[in-house]
Amino acid sequence: MNRRKLLSVLGPAALFASAGTAWAAVSRSRNPYYQGPVSDHFDGLAFSDGRTASKGLLDVLRWQTGKREREAFPVSYPAPPQDKPPASVEGVRIVHLGHASFLYQMAGLNLLVDPVLSERASPFTFIGPRRVNPPGVAFDDLPAIDAVLVTHNHYDHLDIETLARIHRRDRPRMIMPLGNDTIVKARIPDARTEAHDWSDKLALSDALTITLTPTYHWSARGAFDRRMALWCSFILEAGGIKIFHVGDTGFHDGSLYERLGREHGPFNLAVLPIGAYEPRWFMAENHMNPEEAVKVMLALRAEQALGHHWGTFQLTDEGIERPPEALKTALAAAGLAEERFRPMRPGLSWTA
Repeated sequence: MNRRKLLSVLGPAALFASAGTAWAAVSRSRNPYYQGPVSDHFDGLAFSDGRTASKGLLDVLRWQTGKREREAFPVSYPAPPQDKPPASVEGVRIVHLGHASFLYQMAGLNLLVDPVLSERASPFTFIGPRRVNPPGVAFDDLPAIDAVLVTHNHYDHLDIETLARIHRRDRPRMIMPLGNDTIVKARIPDARTEAHDWSDKLALSDALTITLTPTYHWSARGAFDRRMALWCSFILEAGGIKIFHVGDTGFHDGSLYERLGREHGPFNLAVLPIGAYEPRWFMAENHMNPEEAVKVMLALRAEQALGHHWGTFQLTDEGIERPPEALKTALAAAGLAEERFRPMRPGLSWTA
């Protein structure tokens, strides 16, 4: 069976677990991205958060070929009008670009987080999750970018083509967890990449700092590089505003976020994923659902939260409107106002 036929059978969400299964040849005996000292989350070959276990191809086959309750996305899901951001902001302004992509404007700097502006979130141009709405800011309307933050290397978060476009135009710093710089350099040799570990704190200017923190997730660009690049969340601080940004995470017992809330909180804002969570037997370790996202917001002691990772690319089985509906239900059950946690759509913004 050729690769296009195989992927059409498995379905687009299987790309993250199956890409490279039959045609990549990266040895599991060495790490192609990172060589560094052993630590409590790196054993010399692979990284670990101590909790999650990434699913394999057999699990993907069980999911994709078994009995499913999949609600397909529409071909088009209209979004609010595209935003036209100012050249810079002295306070804080955040615009959702779609899925997990954001433009942060803080303390006079412009940052992109997990920018994916391509038509597909996929290692292939001919198949894979296709966006159902345009980016919340057109590429030509993006202000000059000072830095790009990447949380991990899955294709819906690390889009090499988008990074290459930004590099050609603005040559920003590109900051990411350990090992991901090798992936970017292979495609963009002169990119200004920086790879850092959990707990590293960086000054982007005299006024703006970022800190990498653990999260419950995993990494892979193919079938033979599981967990060979690190993943993270980011804390951004400027002008007395503190924001916790998660690209992807599972919930587990929530103890990680209780600890991070104690150590780094309280936060003015938490930016949290609320989509790509069904079926739970497959997704729970790596993707939290809206009810769990509310618990994470409270654990972090965040005044407000923004929900992302829904409404642009279909990666899993829940329908396109299910995450905001489930979030509304979870907030009501917790006795919280809907304004505490907004499900973001491309083009919507938050200011402080």
